[in-house]
Amino acid sequence: MKHWHALAVLGTAQFLMVLDTSVMNVSISQLVEDFDTEVTAIQAVITLYALVMAAFMATGGRLGDILGRRRLFLVGLVVYGVGSALTAVAPTLWMLALGWSVIEGLGAALVLPAMAALVAESYSGRDRAVAYGVIGGLAGAGIAVGPLLGGWVTTYLTWRLVFAGEVVVVLAMLCFRRAIPEKPRPASRPRMDGVGAFLSAAGLGLGVLGVLQSGTWGWVQPRNPPFTVLGFAPTLFVVSAGVLVLAVFAKWERRREARGTDPLIHLSLLHRLPLRSGLLTLVSQNLILLGLFFAIPLYLQVVQGFDAFQTGLRLLPVSVTMLAASVLASRLGRVMGPRRVVRLALLTLLGAIIWLLATIQPVIDDAQFAGAMAVLGVGMGLLASQLGNVVQSSAGEEERSEVGGLQFTAQNLGSALGTALIGSILVGALAQAFTTQVAKHPDVSQEAREKTGIALEAGISFVPTDQVRSAAEQAGLPPAEVDAVTDSYTTAQLGGLKAAILAAGGITLASFLVTTHLPTGRTGRGKDPGTGSPTAPLEKA
Repeated sequence: MKHWHALAVLGTAQFLMVLDTSVMNVSISQLVEDFDTEVTAIQAVITLYALVMAAFMATGGRLGDILGRRRLFLVGLVVYGVGSALTAVAPTLWMLALGWSVIEGLGAALVLPAMAALVAESYSGRDRAVAYGVIGGLAGAGIAVGPLLGGWVTTYLTWRLVFAGEVVVVLAMLCFRRAIPEKPRPASRPRMDGVGAFLSAAGLGLGVLGVLQSGTWGWVQPRNPPFTVLGFAPTLFVVSAGVLVLAVFAKWERRREARGTDPLIHLSLLHRLPLRSGLLTLVSQNLILLGLFFAIPLYLQVVQGFDAFQTGLRLLPVSVTMLAASVLASRLGRVMGPRRVVRLALLTLLGAIIWLLATIQPVIDDAQFAGAMAVLGVGMGLLASQLGNVVQSSAGEEERSEVGGLQFTAQNLGSALGTALIGSILVGALAQAFTTQVAKHPDVSQEAREKTGIALEAGISFVPTDQVRSAAEQAGLPPAEVDAVTDSYTTAQLGGLKAAILAAGGITLASFLVTTHLPTGRTGRGKDPGTGSPTAPLEKA
């Protein structure tokens, strides 16, 4: 058992950093109430957490090479613990964003690339494949425990206790730090590429910011932006600026490589087709998962009126089946090959999303919803069981931290884009559907339509229908028109949710395009490229 002590500590870090994301998702309604804010503000906090991790994950990977992976892992845990403590006592929304989104996000950006590299350093051959299967399973366990634990604590105590508990877990992990082996660092260590770190963070930040704000600003026609560009919404301009900065980053990295200086990322790594395909599939996986896990709790809490614990219970099937599938399917990959397992996973996800669309009704059918959630968990578990080992098996020993940085950049970029994009589609579809419903409702007068239009121009949020009813009454509408506007909003809510889930289905279908170069052969024993060290060989493509 001593052989697996390092995995126990490293896996706990993975579990911890998945846990609080799922706690936040299931506690959206309570957070809105506690901080007297709107759903879109909590969406921004959740997105910022994933964005900070995505923006600084490559920097964290490079720091592991410079300072030592074990040392950086421990430093990252300390930073993460400080952020958890601040989150637990946050009195305002901006303090929540500072503690959770920024400080915890930076801590995770230090911990996760080092964790991925330390797993590969600590285990080889079949043990390494098992270790990555366990890591995927613990990620599933975090998603499994998060909604139920977070829901119960949020409903009957306070969500703050989860983050206080994280501080205790971090302290315990630091006490067991000697379980993680420390390998000697090479004599010549790389230097930090400060310009590259800034450009990558700025480019990713601008891109995700544009997508996040699209629901408020509008994509082309301005809805409620702080400014316009030539009469258009600034969304596409901000996203384009992010793409441009990333293009400058790529040019800068190639220039440093050509001069023989250390880049932040060796872009030549992305020429390895299995690695590139694995990273793109990771983006898709997290985009789909986090997008759905933003929309579904809104359906359960805002539309159905369930509290956080009731929401956690209804999300339990996806959590349990994801955990089971992620642990069991590591063996399936050795029989079928990762590409077939990943494509089977995407087909399973597509079926689950179609089933889920059929369950979005004014009154929930718990049996049908539970079935759709269970199938969704199987699909996600199949994906989680394969991709970590595919990515790390494409790297040599000296590349572990850098590839770990790329791995978790891909995951968290997908998470940030999932929450931002699916949230944007949901709010945009809600506004469009509400406008249409009000316009065609026979009981709504022209004056009421004008008042509704003015309210929509000021921005729309995903709120309970009771709030819409109260707003209509405060606007002085007669009772019949209050009922008509409320009914229109109820129908628009379901339409917005279905549009968001349908978008997740479209992303799932498009994800087949990025699986082309995933390994196809059965796995046995092989060698890391360029090192000769044993690993689970996934090189055949």
